Amino acid sequence: MLYTVKEVSELSGVTIKTLHHYHKIGLLFPGKISEAGYRMYGSKELERLQEILFYKELDFPLDQIKEIMEQRADRLSLLSQQEELLLSRKYRLDNIVQTLRKSISCAKEGETMDSMEMFKGFQNEEEWNEALAEQNQHLQITYGMESLEVAPTDVQKLNEQAVEAMTFMNNMAGSLRDGIKHNDERIDNLLRNHLEFMNEHGNQITAHDFAAQTRFFLSDDFHLKMLESQQTGLAYYLSAAADSFSAANP
Repeated sequence: MLYTVKEVSELSGVTIKTLHHYHKIGLLFPGKISEAGYRMYGSKELERLQEILFYKELDFPLDQIKEIMEQRADRLSLLSQQEELLLSRKYRLDNIVQTLRKSISCAKEGETMDSMEMFKGFQNEEEWNEALAEQNQHLQITYGMESLEVAPTDVQKLNEQAVEAMTFMNNMAGSLRDGIKHNDERIDNLLRNHLEFMNEHGNQITAHDFAAQTRFFLSDDFHLKMLESQQTGLAYYLSAAADSFSAANP
């Protein structure tokens, strides 16, 4: 059975304009074009659209979805990979929800939550590797980088670094919301303390290196979305602050 583009739109919830765009970029071709010029879609095209939507749910950009699907033509292989990615995200979200509920409870009671409790769910190498799975996959597919594997001896160090990094980013986000300029002395102090911590914990990084890293965040969809989901404008604010700090500390 063949479906018109309008019928596919009604079935899937994908707009006609989007389906036309998928055709234009070579992501989803119609099964055939009728004599009258109408796009017609069969079961194989509907299956491919379903696979595309699963990747969209995982926040993959369209060019990356196209690349993955060209490399993995087997439907079962694609669906199995998507299931693994979705379950990994569900696992992380379940842990985050539990921590969030604990945070809400502490806030209601006027209690201060223990720093390590804030990162509950990342207390062993398996959970850290689960947490890093999506980022590892992104870096591997996009840049060909090898996956970071967390060993049992790394867990305590990573927990400490996670607490410091979260504190730093929360302070930066708060400064942005409060209207503090990116080159303010208070921002310089935040950056200086953050870099000192990183260097003291085995991550040798200069002010110039950190500025380059923040510029990379602006060009990389995964990291840009991660920062912007915390606070709109945070990625750009962080990069501007890092550039200013680097110029003052060559």
